[in-house]
This record gives sequence, C-alpha cells and structure tokens, in this order.
Amino acid sequence: MPSLSLSRSLSRSLSPTAQGILTMLLGLVFYTLMDAMAKHLGERYASLQVVWARYAVQTALLMVLFAPRLGQVLRTRAPGLQAARSVFQFGATALFFGALPFVGLAEATAIMDVNPVLITLGAALVLGERLGPRRIVGIALALTGALIVIRPGSGVFTPAALMPLAAAVCYASFAVLTRRLGSRDPVPTSLIYAGLFGTLASTALLPAVWQPVAAADLPGFVIVGLLGAAGQLCLIRAFTMAEAGALAPFGYTGLILAAVWSWLFWDRLPDVQTFVGMVVIAGAGLYVWHRETRADRRAGMTGAKAPPPRPDP
Repeated sequence: MPSLSLSRSLSRSLSPTAQGILTMLLGLVFYTLMDAMAKHLGERYASLQVVWARYAVQTALLMVLFAPRLGQVLRTRAPGLQAARSVFQFGATALFFGALPFVGLAEATAIMDVNPVLITLGAALVLGERLGPRRIVGIALALTGALIVIRPGSGVFTPAALMPLAAAVCYASFAVLTRRLGSRDPVPTSLIYAGLFGTLASTALLPAVWQPVAAADLPGFVIVGLLGAAGQLCLIRAFTMAEAGALAPFGYTGLILAAVWSWLFWDRLPDVQTFVGMVVIAGAGLYVWHRETRADRRAGMTGAKAPPPRPDP
C-alpha cells in the first residue's frame, strides 16, 4: 500500500531520537485526551470506576491481541521490577483521576508535570546518576512552580490539589523503573503486566463505589481504556527509541494540550497565577535539559564518557 510504504520511508529517514520525540508527542495527545474524558466521567461517577475502565479495557484489548502467544508475552525476566512498576503506574493513575473532579484539568496537569525533575532526582537515587547543583536547582524550581499552582494557605487551595503532586511522585518512580527495566522485557510484556495489576487492584475496590453506567456513557468508559492503552504504548516505545535528555522538554507539550482541552470542552483557561506556575515548572525542566545536553556535548568533544541516559517524563 502507498501509505504504508510512505510511513516506512519516513521512519527510515528519521533518526531514532526524532522518531522517539514524535512517538512521545502522539502519546501525550492520547494521554491528555484520556484525562479530559476521565474528568468528564468523573463528574458523574466515582473516580475509581473510571480507573477500572481505563485498565480493564486495556487488559481485555491486550488479551485479544496477544491471545495466540499469551504465554510468551507473560514471560518476564524481571518480575519484581514489573510488579513495582505496575504499582506505581496504578498509583499515578488513581491519584490523578481522583483529583480531576475537584481540580481543573490544566491545573492538575501543571502540578503533575513536576515529574521530569523528580525523575532526575529518582535517577540519581536509584540508577546512580550524578546529582549536581544544577539538577538540584531544577528540582527546587519545579516544586516552587507546583506550590504557585497549588497555593497552600489560600482560598484556592484544597487537599485534592496535593493528589496530582503525589501522582507525579508515583509517575516519576514508574518512569525510573521503566528505564531500569530497559530492554529486558518487550513492550507487550510491560503493557500487559501494568494492565493486569491495574485491573485486579481496581476490581477488588470497585464494589464499594460502583454506580450503574448509563448507556450514553458506555462509549466514554471504553474510550478511556483505548486512549490509555494507546498512550502507554507510545510512551514505552519512546522510552526505548530516544534518551530522556532529548525527550524531556517535549513532555511539557502536555501542559499546552491540557489547556486546549480545558478551553474546548469546559470553556476554562488557567488564571494568571496558574499560568505563572506552569511557566516556572516548564522552565525548570527546560533548564535541566539545556544544562544536561550542554554537558553531554562537552563530554563528547573531550572524549569523556557521557552520563547514562535519563528516564523521560
């Protein structure tokens, strides 16, 4: 087919880094649309019910796709890492979805987007990467930006605003473990383990919050799961195609997309203080990325060994 040939030709003409960036951007489109749909459903249903749909649909889809070789897909070389990674991803999803009925989509995304610099900290603690003064400055700036958005002590602040921050910690842990997992397991294995854990955990808790789903809302629950599966597939692929230093600045595209969906679907734009916090958070990540890429270039010019790849946001 001409379109397939064009796609393959385009893939061959792009570097692995460029392919990773494009894959990550596509994943962010899927993920932010999933968040928008989750916020919409969360206005009428318990957030845990939406979390269940996100994982149950993904798991059912994967079971069907990989049925002929399910035994092979379930074989993992790192069961402990897969389990821990799945726990942190479930925590990130549950905390973020739980905040959406109480916090605007753009605001929650802004707070969640402190995760790139938290990943930098986690990579130093878990993967043994160096943690110099510039990385510490980036972490401090990102947390400052989050506090600007959250506004503790003000009338705007609610305890729910801390949930996206906790979700960011979980997501950073998930990303670091994904990077540590590396190429030990193929992408389908990571996808199916995350889906299985999320489905089992949310199913166990579901009876306490279950509400009958209206027929008109059924497509929304299915769409949440499909978008989540597509987004996760894209981000895992991006992790394996490009280094975190190249991907990090593009992670803040999610801030722009969340603001666009908030405007289109709820006619709501971030206020000035939230916008300032978003800029500070994005600036912190861009600062760390800029300093790290300069250090990598200098290391390459002098023949020194560059630091190991960093996990992406």
